[in-house]
Amino acid sequence: LMWRPGFEFLEQSTARLNNYHRAPCIYSHHHRGTSAVPGLVLGLDRGGYCDGIAFRININNRREVIEYLHERELIGYAYKPIILTIDIGKSTVPAYTFVADPEHGQYAGDLGLDQSAEVIMRAQGVSGLNRDYLMSTVQKLESEGFAEPELHKLRQRVRELTGAIDQGGGI
Repeated sequence: LMWRPGFEFLEQSTARLNNYHRAPCIYSHHHRGTSAVPGLVLGLDRGGYCDGIAFRININNRREVIEYLHERELIGYAYKPIILTIDIGKSTVPAYTFVADPEHGQYAGDLGLDQSAEVIMRAQGVSGLNRDYLMSTVQKLESEGFAEPELHKLRQRVRELTGAIDQGGGI
């Protein structure tokens, strides 16, 4: 949502969500994988913290924005909507967000660095290669100033595996 919210907003601010972190914890069966060869996409999983962008909307548009977000984010993925508090500067405010649902069949949890990289290397969906999703997402996060050390390590591992394939190796 950070780069393409898809709804009208009044302002955007850098925010921190505590007790959740970005993680490759959701199996993708459509955009970045298939049912037979699932991909791995990011979700907000329990623990740590996550820096990102919060959007302030006109309260009169709340229903339309939520309907749009549900249509966009809840189709076939292991996310659940929730209201949590976020920190914006020195203020704490409620925010509507989506977190990973560990009860959903597409919830992958923490697969670890090597297994995550292997899943990502094999997968491709209607939106393209899973590794392209990872590369562009981590690059965009870092260009916006959001440090993601674990995702950086995963990107590096996928680059190593991509190099092995380019040199005739396999995974």
